[in-house]
Amino acid sequence: MRAVTVTPGVPNSLQLTEDWPEPAPEEGAILVEALAVGICGTDHEIISGAYGEAPPGQDRLVLGHESLGRVVEDPTGALQPGDLVAGIVRRPDPVPCPNCAVDEWDMCRNGQYTEHGIKGLSGYARERWRVQPKFAVGLDPCLASVGMLLEPTSVVAKAWDHIERIGRRAEWKPQTVLVTGAGPIGLLAALLATQRELSVHVLDRATTGPKPDLVRSLGATYHTSKVTELDFEPDVVVECTGAPVVVLDAMFQAGPTGIVCLTGVSSGGRTIDLDAGALNRDLVLENNVVFGSVNANRRHWELAAEALSRADQGWLNSLISRRVPVEAYADAYTSGPDDIKVVLDFTA
Repeated sequence: MRAVTVTPGVPNSLQLTEDWPEPAPEEGAILVEALAVGICGTDHEIISGAYGEAPPGQDRLVLGHESLGRVVEDPTGALQPGDLVAGIVRRPDPVPCPNCAVDEWDMCRNGQYTEHGIKGLSGYARERWRVQPKFAVGLDPCLASVGMLLEPTSVVAKAWDHIERIGRRAEWKPQTVLVTGAGPIGLLAALLATQRELSVHVLDRATTGPKPDLVRSLGATYHTSKVTELDFEPDVVVECTGAPVVVLDAMFQAGPTGIVCLTGVSSGGRTIDLDAGALNRDLVLENNVVFGSVNANRRHWELAAEALSRADQGWLNSLISRRVPVEAYADAYTSGPDDIKVVLDFTA
C-alpha cells in the first residue's frame, strides 16, 4: 500500500512509498481505511530533519498525526464498519510514569511516550492503519469532510479544560479572551472561546488573506496591532505563536487574576531584553497564572469531537485551504502564503 514516509534526521527525504507493508495486527484490532490527514508545522519540521524517530528496527517513519479514516473492521464491537474514526496520537510510556499509569499520557513525566507519525510509531499517512479501541475516537457523520481537525482541536480542548480548572481556584467570571496567532490552533482556540459565549479577540500579523474573515465569521474581533497596543486587559490569553516578544507581551497584558495559556512552541536561539522584575511584580500582585499546554488525553479528544460537531460546518470547511491527492504529496507538504490547513486526501 502507499504511505508518505521520511528518513528521520535526513532533510528533504520525503517520498511516497508504494509498497509499504500492511499494518500489523499488533498495532490494534480496528482496521481503518484512511480518508485524509492534516498537515501542520510538526510535519514540516520532521521533513526538515529537525526531529522525528522511526519505529524500532525501521529506517523510515510514516508521517501523519492528524488522522481521519473509516472503519473497515472492528472485532471488538467498539465501532462499526463504516464509522468515521480518528486515531489518538500519543501512547503512554512503558514504565509507566504516574500520569501515564492513569491515562494522562499528555502529562507524561519521563518523556518515554511514543507518538504516531512523530516519535517511534508509524503515522496515519498510509492507505490503511490499525488502532486499539482505547485510542480510537468515533466521529459524528457530519464531520466527514473535516474530521482531520480533531487532533488540533484536542490540543485547544485541553488548553481550555486546564484554563477552567485554574479559574476555579477563586471566584472567576471571565468575559474577555485574547488569542494570539490565527493559524489553525489559534482559530480553533477562538472557536472554543465563542462556544463559551466569551468576548473573543484574535491578534495576527496578516492583513489580507482568509484569516480576518474567518475570525469575524465567528463573531470575534480581529487585530493586527501589537499586543501592548490593545486597549483592554484580557481575562484569558491563549498564546499560539511561540514568538518570544508576543509571549512576553501577553504575560504583561493579561488583566488581574488573568490566565495565560502558552500553546505555541518557541524555536529558541533569540535573546530579547526583559524587565524580569516588572513581570514578576505584575504576575504576583495580580494573582496571574502562566502555564504551558501541549498534546491531549482521550477525554480532551472527546471534548474536541463534541465541540466540532456543534460548530458551523461551513466555517470548519473554510479552514481547509487545499485538499491535495496523495499522488501530489509533495505539493501538499509545500506551504502556500495563504494556507490555513492543507489536507492530504486519500480518496481523490
